[in-house]
Amino acid sequence: MSSTYSAKKPDGGRRKAAMKVARRSIAVNVVLAAFKLFAGIFANSAAMISDAIHSISDFSTTFVVMIGIKMGSKESDEDHQYGHERMESIAALIVAFVLCAVGLWIGYDGVMNIIGMDAYAAAAPGVLALWAAGIGIVVKEALFWYVRGAAKTLNSDALMADAWHSRSDGISSIGSLIGIAGARAGFPVMDYLASIVICAFIIKVGLDIGRSAIDKITDKSCDKETVEKIRALVLAGDGVKGIERLNTRMFGNKIYVDVEIYFDGNSSLFETHDVMQHIHDEIEAKIEDVKHCMVHASPFQDK
Repeated sequence: MSSTYSAKKPDGGRRKAAMKVARRSIAVNVVLAAFKLFAGIFANSAAMISDAIHSISDFSTTFVVMIGIKMGSKESDEDHQYGHERMESIAALIVAFVLCAVGLWIGYDGVMNIIGMDAYAAAAPGVLALWAAGIGIVVKEALFWYVRGAAKTLNSDALMADAWHSRSDGISSIGSLIGIAGARAGFPVMDYLASIVICAFIIKVGLDIGRSAIDKITDKSCDKETVEKIRALVLAGDGVKGIERLNTRMFGNKIYVDVEIYFDGNSSLFETHDVMQHIHDEIEAKIEDVKHCMVHASPFQDK
């Protein structure tokens, strides 16, 4: 059996672009969180204060995202010969944990406030809280689409986690808007109920991000469409009689491919190597996220 193998080097331009997006996300979240917190305190709104805490967690976890991107972009070394791409998935997993923890805290606080509240004595939130919620919805939705677009372009788990964290904050603001409006209409319990609804949305997003990150840490195979594209490229090789084995696995945001082909046993080693090298080059050229590709050959025998 013979084989051909290569590993692509990390893309420094990708790291710089991702870090630029992360820094912009932090700047937006710092300003928005400060405004929400001021509005929540000044307008006496529990839902808006919860919303502000969620926004604070946004820019806090973006620092984790930046660390994950920086570490994941490092080249292979003696201790990590396959690279560091999984660091982005680990960063995404940390973001998921923080989201779930924040969601549980907000939900618990909402329940405790409902249990202990005096519905007749509770003051309705001020109109500033309504404005803060509306502005938060618009800003966070715009930030979600911006970061999500960058995450898809750069194929970054960590940035995608950050994008969905922004979306969950926007959802929080929707819940805040409804709760604050209800409280101002004479139903003060609505302000606290909104916190509980916000809790459920945040935890759902956290679990989804965590599930995706775990898949990429535990060597899950890539999607069926990509596998079929690789299969077609292999079978198009001159003299290839079939595929004995085709394995793929996710390594952070990259794909590893290990394929064993059946080849004419009467061919020379040079001929076999040339075809294997061509298959290898085609896979790396046409499947963008492939980092490591190993091609093996076994002699084909008619039965």
